[in-house]
Amino acid sequence: MATSEQINQLRDLGAATVYEAQGAKGALDHGIKPIDPSVKLAGLAYTVDCRPADNLMLHYAVQKARPGDVLVVDAKAFMEAGPWGDVLTIQAMKIGIAGLVINGCVRDASLIIELGFPVFCRGLSIKGTGKNQPGKVGVPVLIGDVVINPGDIIVGDRDGIVVVPQAEVGSAIATSLAREAKEEQQRKAIQEGTSTIDLLNLADTLKRFGLV
Repeated sequence: MATSEQINQLRDLGAATVYEAQGAKGALDHGIKPIDPSVKLAGLAYTVDCRPADNLMLHYAVQKARPGDVLVVDAKAFMEAGPWGDVLTIQAMKIGIAGLVINGCVRDASLIIELGFPVFCRGLSIKGTGKNQPGKVGVPVLIGDVVINPGDIIVGDRDGIVVVPQAEVGSAIATSLAREAKEEQQRKAIQEGTSTIDLLNLADTLKRFGLV
């Protein structure tokens, strides 16, 4: 199980760095965005599979998740309802839930931003939901082409969301740190006058296309 120190380290490294460092995999599609671009998020995935336009399972999941968990909800990308709002946000914060990633919409966005609760979603919808349909928690969910398993590490910021499998946390951190060190050297070289063409060995490719 990933430690709190490792989770914090992944959050600080950032979603884009972790995504590239673990072999350009695990990124959710660009439609999942933070409602507040300034937030950062990292925690263990508590997965929820629910029906479109029904939030019964969200009320249930909030009570079952543990402090530090990230609710990862597959609401089937339904865009005509907001199954999450300010009331569930306040409940989640009281429990200590770290944030929400939902394959669907939310509402009460301004209040959620004021509360400082990290939410990543497909959009906003003012429409309400029912509370009638069963679902599942603690099961693998599919968002886009990424499978999220319970306990995977969710890392999110302005750039998007990346999923790190539990078994790969150590290697993801190590390769991310190595990538950061390499990019720092590149930034320093650019300041000293080196071009990105030289740094990335692009001269031959450009020459092949007559771009000289």
